[in-house]
Amino acid sequence: MWHDNETTVDYVNFRLVAKACAGLIQDTGGEPISIGISGGWGAGKSSLVRMIASELSLEQTVGMGIASEERPKHVVITFNPWLYQGFEDARTALLQTVGDAVLEAVVAQNSGLLGKAKSLVKRINFLRLAQLGGEVAATLITGVPVGLIGKVVEAGKGALQNESLNEGIAVAKDASEATKGLLNEAKPVSLPKEIQSFREALEELLVELNITLVVFVDDLDRCLPKTAISTLEAIRLLLFLRRSAFVIAADDVFIRGAVRVHFAGTGLDDDIATNYFDKLIQVPLRVPRLGANETKAYTALLFLERAHRSGQLETESFENAKLSVEARLRETWTGKTVDLAFLETLVEQEDAELLDLMGLAERLAPLLFSASTVQANPRLIKRFLNTVFLRKTLAKPQGIDVDVQILAKWHLLERCDEATANALAEKVSAENEGRVSILHDAEMAAKDPDNTLPTLFGDKEFVREWLQLKPLLGDMDMRPILHLSRDSTVRDFGADDLNVAGKALRDALVAARNSNEALKQQIMDAGELQSGLAMARAWEIRRPNRLWQKAEEVLMLIEVSHIHPSTGARAAALISQAPISQLAPGLVSALTECSWAKDVLSKWERDEQIPKPVKRAIENARKK
Repeated sequence: MWHDNETTVDYVNFRLVAKACAGLIQDTGGEPISIGISGGWGAGKSSLVRMIASELSLEQTVGMGIASEERPKHVVITFNPWLYQGFEDARTALLQTVGDAVLEAVVAQNSGLLGKAKSLVKRINFLRLAQLGGEVAATLITGVPVGLIGKVVEAGKGALQNESLNEGIAVAKDASEATKGLLNEAKPVSLPKEIQSFREALEELLVELNITLVVFVDDLDRCLPKTAISTLEAIRLLLFLRRSAFVIAADDVFIRGAVRVHFAGTGLDDDIATNYFDKLIQVPLRVPRLGANETKAYTALLFLERAHRSGQLETESFENAKLSVEARLRETWTGKTVDLAFLETLVEQEDAELLDLMGLAERLAPLLFSASTVQANPRLIKRFLNTVFLRKTLAKPQGIDVDVQILAKWHLLERCDEATANALAEKVSAENEGRVSILHDAEMAAKDPDNTLPTLFGDKEFVREWLQLKPLLGDMDMRPILHLSRDSTVRDFGADDLNVAGKALRDALVAARNSNEALKQQIMDAGELQSGLAMARAWEIRRPNRLWQKAEEVLMLIEVSHIHPSTGARAAALISQAPISQLAPGLVSALTECSWAKDVLSKWERDEQIPKPVKRAIENARKK
């Protein structure tokens, strides 16, 4: 199985983008920069963020030495506001995280600046106190305790018992202690000036330490609108300081929605909602969407990763495969592609299983790329494959032998066209041995783009491509496949009432090409009920190869109904399905002696589409 966590392992050629972003941060010359990484859910924003951070760390490690002493070092902070949601104000948490990082850098690099660092922390604590609301600001400015602060004063007299209020009081007391020496009770305090003093103090420390503060803000689009806006407001306090860089990963569509919620009732239009985020971002960047080549490469590397984890593929071979894929993706603009021939070079030619999986990646990827419900989304591709391999794992203890390629094809339809998948599943039953004739017909029709698909399939390009995807399912027993897909729906295939003798007769009827005594005896021994069931099952099994030309094609109907006349009605119903325009005289002549077939023959004779030789054969049989 594949985890859903962010990673620095590059399967989709994101490393080039990560290097470019890291280069922008390194080459700012101390000037502030803010980079916005936008992309939908599961597109790879978090992984790209981690790759950028990895590139900065790598550059710092490689660049250490005498020549690099003058270059600013990077202090990298990753802040995830989603983790604080419901526990602490995101603004406070971000400021505190920055303060802790700077204090840690001072302790490690220049203890002489410890006093300035502690002063910065005091200013952060003062801003924490200010987060309690306008009452605090009023108290600080006027010097007169009001609201919550007034209650803090009263709390000293033992007047407060309310737990939630006591919690607020505790915060206020802690912050007040931490800001001693910062506030002068005799003078009013200007919050704008304190915020500016905080910015100046932080900038001064960064310059003296010769560091660039790089803050990665991730998972902003997982937060509730209130937390998202709160985080963006905190970022504004830190943005555009010298020696600072912000990389903010968020779906810009979500941010616009959060802005609208925050400013609900103000008549905010779309342009203003968009500008809110744009004003924070100097360099907008969208996560590159996977193209057809990247989708194939990604799917193939996921298969190889799984083989490597299981010990089927050696580490050296896996690493070489990743390097080969990375090199090929860098060259796709020249016309080189990630095709089956290339994918097969990634594995040993003796490893048939992995070669099959490379073929599966080649066939699946175009549909995973084009399907509107997947659109080459890395997270969705992982979830898709996790489901497929989970079902493969569940098959073994149930004694079900089904190829992963079959499971993948079926789940692709479930995922991308649930309505068609459900309609096909409804046609699976024990009576037809789990085979769906209309699926076979559609797969045959899909081979020619000029053919019209059966009505059930509509006229969707995805469905036509899916029908051509190997392996073909029209001649397979779909019951085990649907049984394994019970995580998506419950199926009832009806009862299979064939006993041992009935199943043996079914197989004999499928194989029979002429009448013989052994077959007749088997029909008599099976009995009337089992013979009728076996005849219907055998008829369905032979359907894909039926040309409606030869007498042997209706042999099973003739033999069973001759020994058990009560099965004639069922035989007539089966033969009535024949495509009249395809009938040949040989098949019709075999039926003229069967009393159960007379009504069907009369109907064919009257049909205008019947071939003339067939009509003459019926007419000649009546004259005898």
